Amino acid sequence: MKKSTDKDGYMKRGKFLLLILLMAGLLIPSVFAVDFSDVTGLWKTIDDETGVAKAVIAIYEYQGKIFGRVLCSFDDTGTFIDDDMYQQIKTSPFLVGEPAFNGMDIIWDLEKKGKKFAKGKIMDPGDSEVKPRIYDSEIWREGNKLIVRGKILFIGRNQEWYPFDPKDFPAGFVIPDYENFVPEIPEVK
Repeated sequence: MKKSTDKDGYMKRGKFLLLILLMAGLLIPSVFAVDFSDVTGLWKTIDDETGVAKAVIAIYEYQGKIFGRVLCSFDDTGTFIDDDMYQQIKTSPFLVGEPAFNGMDIIWDLEKKGKKFAKGKIMDPGDSEVKPRIYDSEIWREGNKLIVRGKILFIGRNQEWYPFDPKDFPAGFVIPDYENFVPEIPEVK
């Protein structure tokens, strides 16, 4: 009788252990899953010097990392969109292939690090006279704002970006399926 009790005890403990392993297998992926929804979406940038709207950026996830692409840019007053990813009027002579500013990825390879996305790059695209500059980058949410930081080593500056409502695009603007963008990282000449 003692042998069957030991055998039953081992079987009960084995079933219990198997149940725990199955439950852990279901829970562990959710613990390690990264929530990108805090930062992905449409964001309006504001010029640091003038305080007017500058561009609309689509922040998107691709293969577990965060990227950002310029969809359109505002005029000098920040009141209406004067160029977009379909028109592609303004281009950069300092980048390989002289790509248009609108439609260009300016943020790439950000990885989840605690409450921030970091270890990636951000490019100040410059303009037709000013060369682009690439910095280390990190982004995070503070309330309804997206804080975007460009830095060299420990020195940097933050910008506040604000949610952009798709209904504020001009009539006829086709909102791209930015959730399915594939990154195109620009190269400085």
